[in-house]
Amino acid sequence: MTMPPKFSESLLNRIREEVGSRLDLSADLRDEDIRETIAGAVMDESRERYLRLAEKQELISAVFNSMRRLDVIQPLLEDESVTEIMINGPERIFIEQDGHVRRVDLHFESAEKLENVIQFIVAKVNRTVNEASPIVDARLRDGSRVSVVLFPVALNGPVMTIRKFPEKPFSMGDLIKRGSICAEAASLLEKLVRAKYNIFISGGTGSGKTTFLNALAGFIPENERIITIEDSAELQIVNIDNLVSMETRNSNTEGRGEITIRELIKTSLRMRPDRIIVGEVRGAEALDMLQAMNTGHDGSLSTGHANNSGDMLSRLETMVLSGAPLPVEVIRKQIAAALDLIIHLGRLRDGSRKVLEISEVQGFSAGDIILNTLFAFREKGEDGGRVLGALEDTGNRLTKTVKARMAGIELD
Repeated sequence: MTMPPKFSESLLNRIREEVGSRLDLSADLRDEDIRETIAGAVMDESRERYLRLAEKQELISAVFNSMRRLDVIQPLLEDESVTEIMINGPERIFIEQDGHVRRVDLHFESAEKLENVIQFIVAKVNRTVNEASPIVDARLRDGSRVSVVLFPVALNGPVMTIRKFPEKPFSMGDLIKRGSICAEAASLLEKLVRAKYNIFISGGTGSGKTTFLNALAGFIPENERIITIEDSAELQIVNIDNLVSMETRNSNTEGRGEITIRELIKTSLRMRPDRIIVGEVRGAEALDMLQAMNTGHDGSLSTGHANNSGDMLSRLETMVLSGAPLPVEVIRKQIAAALDLIIHLGRLRDGSRKVLEISEVQGFSAGDIILNTLFAFREKGEDGGRVLGALEDTGNRLTKTVKARMAGIELD
């Protein structure tokens, strides 16, 4: 990946000031006009000092990015091989590339400049972040997820993490080619999605839950009405015309106007959905999601953070308890009745993302939820640092076949 040359802050400031003297930057200017003016200022600068053609082009981009884009991180956003950008204050920028994290030789000219970039991002999605409300989630125009933490919570200066998503979402076929899932398991999942099984995707941070949810949604029949609910809109469902996307809203500076996932789930039930997709379940909204699944809204999809399938069930119990003081046995019965399948994803030590387990939620017995593991990842060693292994059929058969039969779908 090429990095812009290290232009001095004084040079960048001088050109920005020159552009400001030539244009009314408060006016609604086109990007082309600003870039053209910057190019003129750079040409004038090159008469005073020698600049190679490549340096001129990179200097124009650096100034333009600092004025109209996301400053020094703009090239990282445009680099498809970079999947995550981690900014720990203005001086320390890290990236994830090809599954590995490393520091890059870039920095913002000041904490104020970084804060300006952050404000530019959150304003685009009608969100607010400041010392009184120092934590916010947002997104970029391309769907990339942005998490921001400011002082006084972040002690080392403004912190921003950007999780990038591909311009074209991965299909299940793409995930098969990348070795994330085997074709046999993908074929079964296609049938279960079409038959409206309720499916929950679990996994750790960065395990690929949103990517996999997108791929699963690609199996939904085109004639259905889908409601998606997210904290910040990330899903890229492209095969459904009758699609409603809803996003939560933070409270304003007066503490009013907050719209939660719980409220959006309740609202979605009045919108005649064929399916409800909740991007990620984190808290008391788990109860509303389970109740929706148990009251005729089959085919629902969602994700959550957990270390394995059993841990996901325990976390769902805790989430429900945070919103309603119900007996644990009642909660477990609700979970067992609502969920049909749990797909657990993981990120291996070589950086690859894999489906590690596909389990049927078989039922409730003797106070516990019974899981029936259908596929499990079997590791078979290493080759040059790459983990060898595959998702394999355990030999266990799916026992919940009623939905498939009612949909006229034959299961092998």
